[in-house]
Amino acid sequence: MVNLDSIDHKILGLLQENARLTIQEIGQRINLSKTPVHERIKRLEREGVIDRYVTILDKKKLGNILMVYCQVTLDRQTRDAFADFDAAVRELPEVLECNRVSGTFDYLLKIVSRDMETYNRFYQEQLSVIPGTLHISSFFVMAEVKNSTIVPVG
Repeated sequence: MVNLDSIDHKILGLLQENARLTIQEIGQRINLSKTPVHERIKRLEREGVIDRYVTILDKKKLGNILMVYCQVTLDRQTRDAFADFDAAVRELPEVLECNRVSGTFDYLLKIVSRDMETYNRFYQEQLSVIPGTLHISSFFVMAEVKNSTIVPVG
């Protein structure tokens, strides 16, 4: 864990809301000059607190109207089986998130697709054929209530 002060928290909050803010704009909002703001951001990047800067796209405007969560169970729970599944899933652009979890299944995946037909093809031709996959349960999102990339700081 990295030691952060209240100014770091403010900078991180502002960057999470809008990563296109200039150093000058950030400084104006937190009453700090450009140089210390720049130094703090560079330190946060060096320490890995700021992982990367991204552009968030509107999935629906790009034609991806179907959101699916999948529970995946492997046929064996070994280090090699997990590593093989992890590697295979990383190659699937439809999978937005993949988390190994505790409980009655091994993975929870968040998947986007254009429609049910496209998802069905993905399911049959790419997801279910990953070696070691025993069972997949799919859950279709009916309404997205909250979708945030902002991590609480402070």
